[in-house]
Amino acid sequence: MSEINSNQVDQVKNFLIDLQKSIIKMICNFDEKEFLEDKWERNEGGGGLTCLLEKGSIFDKVGVNFSDILGNKLPAAATNIRPELQGRNYRAMGVSVVSHPKNPHVPTAHLNVRLFVAFSNNSAPIWWFGGGFDMTPYYGYEEDAIHWHKTAHDICEPYGKNIYSEYKKNCDEYFFIKHRKEPRGIGGIFFDDLNIWEFEKCFDFIKSVGNGFISAYNPIIEKRLNTSYDEKQKDFQLYRRGRYVEFNLVYDRGTLFGLQSNGRTESILMSMPPIVKWDYNHKIDIGSKEEKLYRDFLVPKKWY
Repeated sequence: MSEINSNQVDQVKNFLIDLQKSIIKMICNFDEKEFLEDKWERNEGGGGLTCLLEKGSIFDKVGVNFSDILGNKLPAAATNIRPELQGRNYRAMGVSVVSHPKNPHVPTAHLNVRLFVAFSNNSAPIWWFGGGFDMTPYYGYEEDAIHWHKTAHDICEPYGKNIYSEYKKNCDEYFFIKHRKEPRGIGGIFFDDLNIWEFEKCFDFIKSVGNGFISAYNPIIEKRLNTSYDEKQKDFQLYRRGRYVEFNLVYDRGTLFGLQSNGRTESILMSMPPIVKWDYNHKIDIGSKEEKLYRDFLVPKKWY
């Protein structure tokens, strides 16, 4: 692993700030509601900018967060894979995006890209990237799933023929709701502890993932946003949003890291959808479009 310097860290920060602006611009191309901008600082060091759209014409809620924080001790959520880093000072920066559309035919989508640097008095800093994107449809469209995964595949292809399949597998395994025994959605790519190449190559990959999210999601929004829907379909969306909440509060390492690091709760929980339903013993009609989601989309599958 190559060493990292302050100039390289600044380059990552500048990219993340620009990525946040680009994703907000994409969302604003569809929804005229303005984002609330909330700049915040952290007592331990650093801060961020939380940008939130709520009750728009196209989106019930979209959060696009940038953070750059300092800490005295890496929490367990960041060191469960590398316990030798426990107790180190750290710097963590990233952009996190969650989109909850109003129309149930437009899928929920999530992106995260991040850089961690762990410091020690006795050795050079240790750095790694992480992130990925995944999609959670409520009503499945095969062409959307293929486009989503083709975009992910094309991002990964220049970095090795097995990268997409490995990161897709990571995503399928990570975004799995164990107590429900079902995937959260159709996946995408997910990776952590990324420092297998020199810094610049890893950073180039992160840039491809961040910008690729826009290429993956934008055409799907455009294609589905005017699809008509009824009260039953909206109700099913709210029911399925409950699965999203369950995963984020029980399993998501980003949520756990934020809470364990004494993070800003409002920003950490911006991923929560604004309206959710939990119906007791909810029944899915056999042969319905809702059953098709479970049968054809919430299953392990090679999309591309």
